[in-house]
Amino acid sequence: MICYPKNLFLGIALILGLPTVPMAGDPPAAETPESWYRSGQDLIEQRRARFAGLPTARNVILFVGDGMSLATVAAARVLEGQQRGESGEENSLVFERFEHLALAKTYNTNQQTPDSAGTMTAMATGVKSFAGAIAVDQRARRGDCASVAGNELVSLLDLAALAGMGTGIVTTARLTHATPAALYAHSPDRRWESDAGVPPTARAQGCRDIAQQLIAYDTGRGIDIALGGGRRAFLPIQQSDPEYPELMGHRADGRDLTAEWLERRPDGHYVWNREQWLALPDDGGPVLGLFETDHMQYEHDRASDTAGEPSLSEMTAMAVERLSSRPEGFFLMVEGARIDHAHHANNAYRALVDTIELARAVQAAMERVDPSETLIVVTADHGHALTFGGYGRRGNPIMGVAMRPDYEGGGISPLTDPEGRKLTVLGYATGPGYRGGKRPDYDRVDPTQPSFRQESTVEQWSATHTAEDVAIYATGPGAEPLFGVIEQHALFHALVQAAPRLAAIASELEAESGLPVLEDSGTQSPE
Repeated sequence: MICYPKNLFLGIALILGLPTVPMAGDPPAAETPESWYRSGQDLIEQRRARFAGLPTARNVILFVGDGMSLATVAAARVLEGQQRGESGEENSLVFERFEHLALAKTYNTNQQTPDSAGTMTAMATGVKSFAGAIAVDQRARRGDCASVAGNELVSLLDLAALAGMGTGIVTTARLTHATPAALYAHSPDRRWESDAGVPPTARAQGCRDIAQQLIAYDTGRGIDIALGGGRRAFLPIQQSDPEYPELMGHRADGRDLTAEWLERRPDGHYVWNREQWLALPDDGGPVLGLFETDHMQYEHDRASDTAGEPSLSEMTAMAVERLSSRPEGFFLMVEGARIDHAHHANNAYRALVDTIELARAVQAAMERVDPSETLIVVTADHGHALTFGGYGRRGNPIMGVAMRPDYEGGGISPLTDPEGRKLTVLGYATGPGYRGGKRPDYDRVDPTQPSFRQESTVEQWSATHTAEDVAIYATGPGAEPLFGVIEQHALFHALVQAAPRLAAIASELEAESGLPVLEDSGTQSPE
């Protein structure tokens, strides 16, 4: 086999006038943070120009179903219907009835199949970046503290805070996890959630962990509502967790960041259990809620939580009610994070139940806002390799064995493999559900049990994400430009241009390069 240098093919293509594409691993020469930003900005501006007299949004709510692939949405709609005693296929989740629909390309600048940090950075800042990036552009390097300076990106939360709007983050993950962190922090590595996770050299250079950046966030008026899990990143290693005394905090610097947050915000409220949650005064003060030492419970398991914790829909309702009093409007991000975690574990039941709970959260928000002044967008950061097949009959239990119609006999019969083993409706391409080539006997194993791991084709300790497009469901003023297949980072621009307050601040911050820039992001300001 003769191997030619790759430049030879480029030269021949140029001579012949053929179109050229970058080789694998080589980003296009013209691809820069500025080009990403301008391309998304231009696309939405052009699309908005098609519609005369578009109404504007006072409030913007972004729902992110982490790992919520199209197969996940389809299976969840069936499960929700079947939970009501219906066949399920005819059901629709509340956000599937929104008037506007688009698909988003989810790749990172360095990965075909993305991670949540890079994808949320794209949605939060209007600039695509690398896997692991927390609101820094592709010129930064993963794990390199020195590369952060000058490459920080301005987020939707930053714009809202600077505009005097109310701000909120609600998630069932750790508050320092990738998706929420991309709104308030800047880090070259998503794993730097507490100071103990930041390499000593990076700490010496002044890089702060993500939890510190949340507590110190002071752009404009700061974050009004921050609800999720992840207490361990805020508590010192010498301090026991209040809910699980056998577990200690993760901070090596000895600081209790929950106490520091209260010092910074004397009108604020810190809560970590359901009793405190229910006792919150209706005084409009900021709220920090950390309901688990790690991620919050799956919706299926929430009722058995030791100290009790609110559901995603309850947290959403509370956030919207408190933020709605702001005369300037508000920005709120709500993440159904544990959809992704259940998929990684090949546990489809918990993934679908958490998807249904995300839909309930959307409904809770819709019931508490004026639809004429609120843009609501529901999307995913990336997909998961959940498969939905099996030729099951209409109304086939979505979690069960695939029973196909027998057209000759008029009955039903299970779909089987060549060895006569039955197949389930749902499965996975990769993950811990692999059985070493020995398939379960579904006459003895019940796949409808909540903790059942669906079969995977290839063994992985954790199922991988997928590179497929994800859906964008939108309703309200400013949703009109969301149609067709778009780059994921363009969603940021649709949200910003829909809300005049966000658009005005973004315009003020844009430098000559076209990127909004904050004079001091605080990323490397040791306290």
